[in-house]
Amino acid sequence: MGPEFEHGLELFAQGRYFEAHEAWEEEWVRAPRRERFFLQALIHFAVALHHREEGNPEGEARQWRKGLRKLAGYLPRHGGLDTGALYREAEMGRGPVVIRRATISGER
Repeated sequence: MGPEFEHGLELFAQGRYFEAHEAWEEEWVRAPRRERFFLQALIHFAVALHHREEGNPEGEARQWRKGLRKLAGYLPRHGGLDTGALYREAEMGRGPVVIRRATISGER
């Protein structure tokens, strides 16, 4: 994937969820069809956390569910991420943990 994907991971790891969502949308526009649901899952997680910050629990829950459905097809690893761990963390509403760890450690 391209530079906007990496930039989105960095923004997400920094807690800049809305900006991460924007970066991933830029990547999504150019992505091959096979990558689109994966990017959409990450976008949904970023939007979920943005809803959390805005105090919208219903919107947050809806975005987590949408993201989980889309991420399910990319387990256990994809895009250099441990998507199995990301899935488990997202089920608990804690998606940032896995992305932050991968970004800081350079696991990708």
